Amino acid sequence: MAIEDVFEDASERMGKSVEALRREFAVIRTGRASPGLLDSVQVSYYGTPTPLNQLASITVPEARVLLIQVWDRGAVGDVERAILASDLGLTPNSDGEVIRITLPVLTEERRRELVKVVARKTEDGHVAVRNIRRGAIDGLRKLEKDGEIGRDDGRRAQERVQKITDEYIGEMDGLRREKEAEVLEV
Repeated sequence: MAIEDVFEDASERMGKSVEALRREFAVIRTGRASPGLLDSVQVSYYGTPTPLNQLASITVPEARVLLIQVWDRGAVGDVERAILASDLGLTPNSDGEVIRITLPVLTEERRRELVKVVARKTEDGHVAVRNIRRGAIDGLRKLEKDGEIGRDDGRRAQERVQKITDEYIGEMDGLRREKEAEVLEV
């Protein structure tokens, strides 16, 4: 394995950690409706756990309303039960054909709780990126120990891994600031 392989692997894995954080943030409810809010909902469809977005189209007709058009009318009840069972705290209203979810206005206390959740998820992302950094540095040290690279090259490579890590940590912090602003927006 060459130094560039270590950089490429670390960068790719850190990028996946940032994407995972983006997905985590998509399901955190803000004052606005978003189809991504229901991405984590799994519906028991004929006994098989199926993501809601594979059973229905989800649209946002108004700022705080989600409209779910289930393609199989027989599954409307299953979709309603799955939404109620999720930890999103949403109440679906169905007319037998479509399901409407009106998002309640967030209280100030709930907004502060959500900011803490955002901070915790960001810190979890930081930990994942730092673990990837540690693995990359261990790989570089092994290359150095095996004599494939020199001590100076190893030191420079470790500094570059740290710069890559700082980039991804900074990107996560930017996502955190955006999400916090979105959550606190009234």
